[in-house]
Amino acid sequence: MVILSFRGFILLCKEWGLFQVVNHGVSSFLVEKVKTEIQAFFNLPMEEKKKFEQQEGDVEGYGQDVVFTEEQKLEWGDIFYMTTLPINFRKPHLFPKLPHSLRDIMEEYCKEMKSLTMIIIRQLRKALRMDEKEMRDLSNDGMQLIRMNYYPPCPEPHKTIGVCPHSDTDALTILLQLNETEGLQVRKDGIWVPVKPLPNALIVNVGDMMELLSNGVYRSIEHRAVVSAKQERLSLATFYIFNPVSELGPAHSLIGPNNPPIFPRFHLGKSLQDFSKRKQYGKSFIDCMKVETKDDES
Repeated sequence: MVILSFRGFILLCKEWGLFQVVNHGVSSFLVEKVKTEIQAFFNLPMEEKKKFEQQEGDVEGYGQDVVFTEEQKLEWGDIFYMTTLPINFRKPHLFPKLPHSLRDIMEEYCKEMKSLTMIIIRQLRKALRMDEKEMRDLSNDGMQLIRMNYYPPCPEPHKTIGVCPHSDTDALTILLQLNETEGLQVRKDGIWVPVKPLPNALIVNVGDMMELLSNGVYRSIEHRAVVSAKQERLSLATFYIFNPVSELGPAHSLIGPNNPPIFPRFHLGKSLQDFSKRKQYGKSFIDCMKVETKDDES
């Protein structure tokens, strides 16, 4: 994996919160198999896909985004969202019941993503000069989730959106573009900027948890997915969440008289449960934390 200078790495994560990784070590054969199997899943008859349908009150499973955003645009797409690691966190009716070929290839891919995530997190820690044990205690025994996305062609794309603007609540997200149709955009200085995937690259974006941990040095990026009038788009996002039984806040090793905390400390699992009940939009998780900080100071 190609690593920038630590100074350049911090600047990239602070200004953009997103970068692309090449020479990442994930075999091209595995990536192509993942693409083939996910395409095959979304091509299944609806009655087969509905065996994995989201259950009431649960975000995991297969479903269609059919809710209106604050911009009054319909979210247009099919998703399949599920926990993959640790294994004992998997819903018994989801990952274990996948078609054998998809399940086997995703098992291998998820292990590769876990290894790559740990490498990137180590680099993020080193660039911050954060205490190694402090990061290890947070990142070990974390949770991995995946979201398979299918955005069909839309006859009126200006009236719809693939995924509404948001930042990811996790620590780190790795996105694999599954076909040639682009659609990811990031908000930079109030302008939506298209992200063009590099050949054989994985797109990595900083999540809200990493922004909190870095005390605002790293910035989670607000992004969205747009749809095409003529072409379908497929992607696979892998999310990594710090150990859910841990306490999260600005790293102790980064805080001092000249760098006071700008976020509170909180129990991660409880806050995630509360936040999952709300509609995610913009940087709502970070905004929520900042509001709590202001309340504590008043």
